[in-house]
Amino acid sequence: MGSEASQFTAVVVARAGSKGVPGKNTARVAGRPCVAWTIGHALESGLTVVVSSDSEEVLAIAGRMGALPHVRSDALASDTARVDDALREAVRWYEAGHGSVGAAALLYGNVPVRPPGLLGRAAALWRESGCDSVQSYAPVGKYHPWWQARVGADGRVTPFEGDRLFHGVYRRQDLPPSYVPDGGVVVVSRRALMLEIPGLDPAHPHAFLGLDHRAVVNESGAVVDIDTAADLAVATELLRASGAEGTA
Repeated sequence: MGSEASQFTAVVVARAGSKGVPGKNTARVAGRPCVAWTIGHALESGLTVVVSSDSEEVLAIAGRMGALPHVRSDALASDTARVDDALREAVRWYEAGHGSVGAAALLYGNVPVRPPGLLGRAAALWRESGCDSVQSYAPVGKYHPWWQARVGADGRVTPFEGDRLFHGVYRRQDLPPSYVPDGGVVVVSRRALMLEIPGLDPAHPHAFLGLDHRAVVNESGAVVDIDTAADLAVATELLRASGAEGTA
């Protein structure tokens, strides 16, 4: 990231608790703790990396890898805490000891599989466009909103929206492009993160993305977000197949 690296900080968020996959951030994935893959991806970008966690094990991994461990406050370590609050806390902690931040890259610790250079792509778009935030997206594929439906208590199927079931489309190739956030990365300016942009509703859960929100698009399946035991198995096989297996 060159001379701007000091103004641009990566923050890895990794809570100790998880209901879906207990301890998923420290679960072994292709020979490494899950969070180590995310920390490694962030460090490869050349940015300073902060790891925000309430887990002693995660913080120890961060320190060994050369990242800055930040002990997240108890209030932001629950499963109901908002990620933007945790990101703000980590950025303020970093600024108190290391200088101002112009933008932060948010990376989830439970995402061991990302395309190489994803953080760099998102950072480049943010710098080139001057937008408030950049997030990675992927095509929704067969889970397109036009193919969603409502199912009544009696089993009756009706369109989720409109009057025609599946919008009258039966071929995936005929669906208009539609995308969903894939969990790979979010880059956000400090002004947006701190809710300093006029016109934002601070109570809105996505206000921290600002008003000018842009996307980098990945191929479907290029990012693996660990939410289930099956995701762990998929991520392990993908990393081993790519020759990226390691230790940390």
